[in-house]
Amino acid sequence: MPWSTIKLNDDTVIPNLAFGTWKLGNAQLGQDRVIQAFDAGFTHIDTAQNYGNENEAGDALHRSGISRDKVYITTKYSGRGTISDSIRQSLSKLRVDYVDLYLLHAPEVSKPDIQTAWAEMEMLQALGLAKSIGVSNYEPSDLDTLLKSAKVVPAVNQILFHPYVYAETLPLLDYCAKKNIVIEAYSPLIPITSKPGGPVDKPVARISAREHATPAQVLLAWAKTKGTVVITSSRERERLDGYIQAGDLELTKADIDDIDVAGALGSTRF
Repeated sequence: MPWSTIKLNDDTVIPNLAFGTWKLGNAQLGQDRVIQAFDAGFTHIDTAQNYGNENEAGDALHRSGISRDKVYITTKYSGRGTISDSIRQSLSKLRVDYVDLYLLHAPEVSKPDIQTAWAEMEMLQALGLAKSIGVSNYEPSDLDTLLKSAKVVPAVNQILFHPYVYAETLPLLDYCAKKNIVIEAYSPLIPITSKPGGPVDKPVARISAREHATPAQVLLAWAKTKGTVVITSSRERERLDGYIQAGDLELTKADIDDIDVAGALGSTRF
């Protein structure tokens, strides 16, 4: 089944594949890479205050000629200045009137404290500056603190997600599922990009050969089976095209189980 959308707990929908702008670059080069992602078929851009390239993402959207309602934009408050000032600065850089999703980037930047920061996020949503609000890198204890005073349940929790951390992440995944909080998965390709040579290589290679797919496509398809919004990136158009095609890759239950087990085996080392 191709990449599609996931319904959030606030009744909005989010594309389940996103192009991440972390380490993407700045100025013309950064713009060109976002344009390239649009051309490949990405409709969801994930950026952040501290990535330093919201301007480039905004300029790329403007250059592309794509109408605002055809692109889903996520950005994050990373702890610089106040939340209220920061979202307005982000909107100016992105050259838009609202973002589709605004996140607290981590518990430690949720200033002055989690509950106060979340109340500010709720206010921004009420003002229409963000259609949906959520968090990133939050553990169950952080979410417990937030929910004690929250009027709005976070729509998403964006976390590190790949086979080598999957087993240890299960309690968080279960918690979020019970609260109807969608998981966004960043760095799903770590087993092949920065931690090759581990147990996950074997099942991924086997599936790749059988399906005539790349290892990256297999890992993206695996993350998709977990019901996550998958965030990935590349500077190469050919790889971006492959990431789009990964939406059509159907893994069997045995495939998924094999990757899960291999990930658990390598979780300590990798």
